[in-house]
Amino acid sequence: MAKAIAACILGLEGLELTPEERKFFSDTQPVGFILFRRNIETPEQVKSLVASLKALVDHEALILIDQEGGRVRRLRPPHWPDYPAAGRYAEVTNDPNEERELVRLGARLMAHDLAELGINVDCAPVLDVPQPDAHEIVGDRAYGHTPQDVAIMGRAACEGFLAGGVLPVIKHIPGHGRAGADSHMDLPRVDAKLDDLMRVDFYPFQVNADMPIAMTAHVLYNAIDNRNPATTSKKCLKIVRDVIGFEGLLVTDDLSMNALSGTLGKRVKAALRAGVDVVLHCSGQMAEMEQVVHETPKLKGKSLRRARAAIKRILRVPEPLDVIDARARFDMVLARGQEAVTKVDPTESQAS
Repeated sequence: MAKAIAACILGLEGLELTPEERKFFSDTQPVGFILFRRNIETPEQVKSLVASLKALVDHEALILIDQEGGRVRRLRPPHWPDYPAAGRYAEVTNDPNEERELVRLGARLMAHDLAELGINVDCAPVLDVPQPDAHEIVGDRAYGHTPQDVAIMGRAACEGFLAGGVLPVIKHIPGHGRAGADSHMDLPRVDAKLDDLMRVDFYPFQVNADMPIAMTAHVLYNAIDNRNPATTSKKCLKIVRDVIGFEGLLVTDDLSMNALSGTLGKRVKAALRAGVDVVLHCSGQMAEMEQVVHETPKLKGKSLRRARAAIKRILRVPEPLDVIDARARFDMVLARGQEAVTKVDPTESQAS
């Protein structure tokens, strides 16, 4: 009889599993695992590690990674191709249709890289709409500076990931673009009016609300809940479900981030009580994971159905792709765009 699935996604310490981790993960049965640079060395090593993780659980494990391109990427040369940051695509072409196709192709190629390793979830795309006075934590990780651009290009990325057999994670719902602080370090507080949030910040998530997984923002929105960040706010997560219309699997951002307060156990309980389906803990430190797991229930009801629905959307046979040809086309367009940028008269960008 299959063991019940725990409502958590966990990190691990190194390049291979320790005996202690093997027993802990087998006993816990987390819904998934997340990989970081500390877990990655070569393609063969990653394949072996992923296979070992999957073998420890009685269900189809979600294997997550942050592979956005640009400054947020866990797989890097020389073993894996490099990809541009999301904001770079708009610099390559002035044709929105060509940009959309390029974004989709980039995501499709990234999905190919991940699927070859057994990784089935990418924590991308970023659907935040960065504002001029916000912290640079989002910056060029976003596909543009208007909600329409972010929504359209974000959807293209989602389509590319799904076509390659990898689930996208839209983040950071309901929007991190106005945050004046890095939530890894501090709790951002946003003072925007609800109408402005709905018109700008929520819009890309509404357009992509049919995606399988979303990650919450550790951001406090005074217009919604002046006491709790979205991750632990019932009011905010009700908006995610009822206004934005997201019905998929809702996962927290990393519980270890300094935007959240209280012990890890209290953070777990607060997030689940607010309405998330699954909590995410990334450090791989055993003592911390034990605290998280101690307060994490088994998946059941709507949360279990959402997890199963997400897994069903992983294409067993990805859409056909001539990888060599596709990568050559992708690189050619990027190079053409870079050449055009370098030929621009530098005085054109100076204030008059």
